[in-house]
Amino acid sequence: MRAVDSPASDHPLVSLRHLERSDAPAWYAYLADPAVVEHTSWALRSADDLQANFDDYASAGPASSIRLAVVLRDGGQLVGTIGFNAISPQHRTAEIAYDLAPAVWGQGVATSVVNAVVDWGFRHLGLLRIQAAVLESNERSIRVLERCAFAREGYLRCYRQIRGRSGNFWLYARIAAAR
Repeated sequence: MRAVDSPASDHPLVSLRHLERSDAPAWYAYLADPAVVEHTSWALRSADDLQANFDDYASAGPASSIRLAVVLRDGGQLVGTIGFNAISPQHRTAEIAYDLAPAVWGQGVATSVVNAVVDWGFRHLGLLRIQAAVLESNERSIRVLERCAFAREGYLRCYRQIRGRSGNFWLYARIAAAR
């Protein structure tokens, strides 16, 4: 199910590339912003907390997570990440996850890269279902998913721990056109 290529972004501000360990400081810099993590399940204390994720991203296993860097076309600065977690080769499903630095909020970046990565997941990874679990308070992400043709499927009570407290999430999914 793994593809060696990566999706292309058609957004004029950003491009996509493989996430590298050297991206950890820039990634952590915006994930340390309370406005970024307020509506997510991230609970980081330092850039070192991100290092364990890179081992999974570097694995070629079919169920290993995939994470891409969202970088500015001009200068290559990391301004976000996007990818798939909970990949099931057997069921051809995955969960999409993404985060962006506030510097690019409100410019259509999230919608553009979500669409690009979802289309890539269907075409190149052979996924049939891509879902997203979004914290109920994350209105920005809910709007992105809805603009990207994800359908709300359910409400997940006490689904994940958010910095020591149970969080409620909405479940969204998008199904491949040809099944």
